[in-house]
Formats: sequence, structure tokens, C-alpha cells
Amino acid sequence: MDTDPLVTGLTAAVGDAHVLTDPQVTAAYTTDFTRRFSGPARLVVRPADTAEVARVVGVCAEEGASIVPQGGNTGLVGGGVPRGGEVVLSLRRLASVERIDATAMQVTAGAGVPLAELQRSVRAEGLDFGVDFAARDSATIGGMIATNAGGERVLRYGTTRANVAGLEAVPADGGVLERLTGLPKDNTGYDLSGLLVGSEGTLAVITRARLRLVPRPTGRATALLALGSLDDAVSAVTELRALDSLELAEFFLADGLELVCRTSGLPAPFPRPYPVYLLVECAARHDPADELYAALDELACVEDAVVAVDRADRHRLTAYRERHTEAINSVGVPLKLDVSVPLTALAGFVEDLGSLLDSVATSYLFGHLAEGNLHVNLLGAGDRAEELTDAVLRQVAAVRGSISAEHGVGRAKARWLELSRSPTEIAAMRAVKQALDPRGLLNPGVLLPPGS
Repeated sequence: MDTDPLVTGLTAAVGDAHVLTDPQVTAAYTTDFTRRFSGPARLVVRPADTAEVARVVGVCAEEGASIVPQGGNTGLVGGGVPRGGEVVLSLRRLASVERIDATAMQVTAGAGVPLAELQRSVRAEGLDFGVDFAARDSATIGGMIATNAGGERVLRYGTTRANVAGLEAVPADGGVLERLTGLPKDNTGYDLSGLLVGSEGTLAVITRARLRLVPRPTGRATALLALGSLDDAVSAVTELRALDSLELAEFFLADGLELVCRTSGLPAPFPRPYPVYLLVECAARHDPADELYAALDELACVEDAVVAVDRADRHRLTAYRERHTEAINSVGVPLKLDVSVPLTALAGFVEDLGSLLDSVATSYLFGHLAEGNLHVNLLGAGDRAEELTDAVLRQVAAVRGSISAEHGVGRAKARWLELSRSPTEIAAMRAVKQALDPRGLLNPGVLLPPGS
């Protein structure tokens, strides 16, 4: 019989079957998606609902046990796995999609609902959720909110923050904050839900979310464009923004496409390679193909293009972009740096980055072009990973970019937060953390620089 008071208290809260202490079982919860960040967990606890989460947090507070909230464990910055000895609070069982409010165009969903499951539920009602990305089958709503995930459709619908109408969460004292009415107008003080979006589990454990929905477009047209340079790609997006139906603008480079084709078996999309590729998609309540064709005809910078309207053909084109991550992971463990830079600086930044990394690491670059969001993937960084991270992030800061565009700061970038936030801002963030989690039990070592 286990005499550990923490185990005893958590077992009483959630049941013996959902308190995992066997290292062979907990191992699945202790390494992140990148395989770069891991650490032993004291145990893993799997509550089923908000009441159980509150009891779990309360027990951990009584025992002084630190907590790492975890969703689908698809994070890229080490923010959802333990460093050493924390309790991993898995939210995967909070997987209920509640009744869809078609009048308000909102839905309430548990933190453990995978994005793909939410999409299936709301699309059956002719609606959609504005955020989407390749990890949709495993990424969960709570994790998306905690990191303010962006994805492929920020161009049209904004980041996760713009699509959250309210939250329910459990702060460090085991109470429950509940703001799930979804009222469009509610000026009764601080926006606590907005504060928790992007807080990376450091202020409270998100349990449920009230999400804004949009009408589901019934017509789609996708195009893959071949271009001679990143400047041409930026010019193309600038022109295509005139289309009200434009929903997606993703870019990748020749070496990334070659890797995707080599590892996946996909055929090359064009008879010869080009330096830059731009994937765009239009979506509307009508067929947007004609307006997309017309817009492409006006783009003198496009060297070749293929347009798809059929669902299967569209998915084939999007696969060239969406399979980048799995292709890179199949040939090594990458150092992943998600950053954003002003669009006017993007081409020069990439050129300078190539000079910086030449003969040091193999780089694969792709991302969300309209937002200047660049996913830097470096293979072969080895024991120079911290040195390269420092060099790349300082180059980002030099062009007034952000060291984290959509995956959060996590453990990976906490020491570099000062490159994107002023001392006054960091002090304010520390004060908020101190107010809501005075003992520092929630996700220690994440987001704020060491010493927070």
C-alpha cells in the first residue's frame, strides 16, 4: 500500500486507475513532440472533469507539489513536460464537446478535446472553428489556448485568442474561475479569460472553453505557386489580400519540398524545382475558383502554378506544406525555432540566416507567410543548440521580430524573453504570476526567465 500522502490524496480525488506512478507508463507523458525536452515525473494524474481538476490542484497545493498541465503533448518548446519531479496533470479525459449554440455561433468544449474532434462536431452543423493546423488530430483545445496557437488560417480568423469567448480554469489555490457565458459585451472588470490565453499553464489550469464559430465555407480552391524569390512571394500575398475569400498563405523552399517528396513518396508538383513555393487557399459560400484564377493571372511574379478545386486534389497540394514537420522529424531530431519578423524584413532575414547557419547546421524553413511567421528547423545542431538558438533569436530581435510567434516560450526560450519584452513588461508578468500562483507551483521554469 502506497503511504505517500500525495498519492493517497490524488487517488481519493480521481480514483486509483488515474494516478499513474509506474515509470514505464508515465514515460509517454514525459517527452515532448520534438524529443528534445523530457524529465521524470513524480506521477501522472488524469482527472475527468473540472471538479476533479480542482481537487487535484488542491491536493497538490496542500502537499507543495509542482504541477505541469498537459494536453495533447504536441508542444515544441518543452512547456508541457516535467523538468524533474513535477506532477503531470493530463487533461485528455476532459474531452466533451457540449451542445452547439447555433444562435450565438459558439460552443463549449473541454480542454482535452482534440482540434479534429471539435472540427467534426461543429462542421456537422454547418459551422467551423477558425483555427487549424497540421497537428489537428492530437493537439487539444486547452493546449492551443495555453500557447495561443496560430496555424494556417490566422490570415482570416486570427490566432486562438481571437476565437475564445470565455474560459473556465482552476488557479493554484484549487478554486474555479468560470467565464463561459460568451457574452459579446461584458465590461465588468478585468478580462481574466484573455489573461489566461497564452499563459502556458503558469497562471491556472484551463478546463473548459467557450469558443467562437464561423459559418463553414462550402466552396474552396487551392493553388500552389512557384516563385523565384521570397520577395516575389511577399508581393504575391500582398496582391492576393484583395480577395475577401483568401484564407491561407503558406510558404516553403526548394530543399523542404525535396525532403517531403523524398520521405513521403509524393511526386514533384512541377516539372522542375523553383526557389520558393506559396500555397494559397480561398474559401467562401460560393465557388471561389474563378476569382482565384483571375487574381493569379494578374501576378507577373508567378513562374508556374497549379490550381485544385476537387477535395482530393486540394489535399494533395496542401500535403506538400503540411508534411514538412513529419519529413524533418524522419531524418533527425530538429532544433525548432518558431519566430516572426516584419514582412518587409523577411527576405533579408532569411538570407542572413543562411549565412549564419552555413556549414553549421542543415536548415529547413517554412511557415505562415502573411504573418511573417517562420518555422526554423535545424538538423545537426548537436551541442551547439543553445549557441545557435541565441544567434537566431538575437537576429530576430535585430529586425524587431518576436522570438515566439505561435508555439509559446516554454522552457526552450524563457531565458531569451527579454529580447521581445521590456523589463517593465516582464516585471508586470512576474507580478501577475505572484498574485495568482504565489508559491510558484504551476509550470515552474516555463515562460518567465529563470528566477521568476
